Amino acid sequence: MKITQVEAIPFAIPYRKPLRFASGEVRTAEHVLVRVHTDDGVVGVAEAPPRPFTYGETQAGIIAVIRDVFAPQVVGSTLTQGEAIGARIARTVGNPAAKSALDMAMWDALGRTLGLQVTELLGGFTDRMRVTHMLGFDEPAAMVAEAERMRDVHGITAFKVKVGRRPVQLDTAVVRALREALGAEVELYVDGNRGWSASESARAMREMADLGLTLAEELNPADDVLGRRWLVQQLDVPFVADESAPTPADVTRSLLDGAATAISIKTARTGFTGSRRVHHLAEGLGAEVVMGNQIDGQLGSACTVAFGSAFELTSRRPGELSNFLDMTDDLLTEPLEITGGELRVRQGTGLGVEIDAEKLARYRQD
Repeated sequence: MKITQVEAIPFAIPYRKPLRFASGEVRTAEHVLVRVHTDDGVVGVAEAPPRPFTYGETQAGIIAVIRDVFAPQVVGSTLTQGEAIGARIARTVGNPAAKSALDMAMWDALGRTLGLQVTELLGGFTDRMRVTHMLGFDEPAAMVAEAERMRDVHGITAFKVKVGRRPVQLDTAVVRALREALGAEVELYVDGNRGWSASESARAMREMADLGLTLAEELNPADDVLGRRWLVQQLDVPFVADESAPTPADVTRSLLDGAATAISIKTARTGFTGSRRVHHLAEGLGAEVVMGNQIDGQLGSACTVAFGSAFELTSRRPGELSNFLDMTDDLLTEPLEITGGELRVRQGTGLGVEIDAEKLARYRQD
């Protein structure tokens, strides 16, 4: 189980349409495939999706830090020395997607070596999750049409609606149109990506009070300390900390300071090891959890469902597992399928997925 090589391979796959939200826009999945090789001939894989407008990472930066900084600290260690490896790479500040992909590729390799699923290694609570689909900025009719397509084709009945534009009525009108078109049985919640002020957020939530929203995520900046606390105290739905709480320490501060009442766990940001710590914190503090999406491809989504299915708390709500459907292609030999509004954990060892060599050769950027 000794690690002999770590690869960081850039690839780029276009989206069918731009994904727009308050903090940025994505037209192409310019991600990094991370592969961890062992002396047993096992190869673990994971996906690092850089989000420069959120965490400051770029595709080139992820490759450089893995190749030049992390790989020399990892090669020669064994897959069971995850804590020691984590402590070494933690000395490098930032780089959450690079660290997380390395961590998850190691877990995948460990599962393959032991003949177990990653979900089983983490907790094994269930083998599937209900799915939430994220709807980016667009005209109301287009967003309604996308939601109806996801419902009719894939059985998805939960949607996260990106908001945060000015004036707030642009977004409140969209959410109202979705509710009217989809009916009361569909779950809707909103994510502002810090786009509104506290007062704008409060006004928008009042305007949508009759729409039965289930969550409000990052409506205003957490740096607006008093405004955020004031806003959270007056809402009657859980307020989710996402990009404002990327580490276990940030999660603790957010919950204890009253800046959030729920947490988004993204395996692309905290890997499996860090995500497990966040899960335990949320569970101990009585906070709700939603499994988030960093606009992952299929490999990243396989990681998310593997972790989310491992615990009762993370599988309680539908997870954001479907944005790979917006990509024109992907790297897996057997594509993920969402049916009946659910995504199942792949059978097989580790993550249960394999990389298609021809597709990787087609889309790799090096």
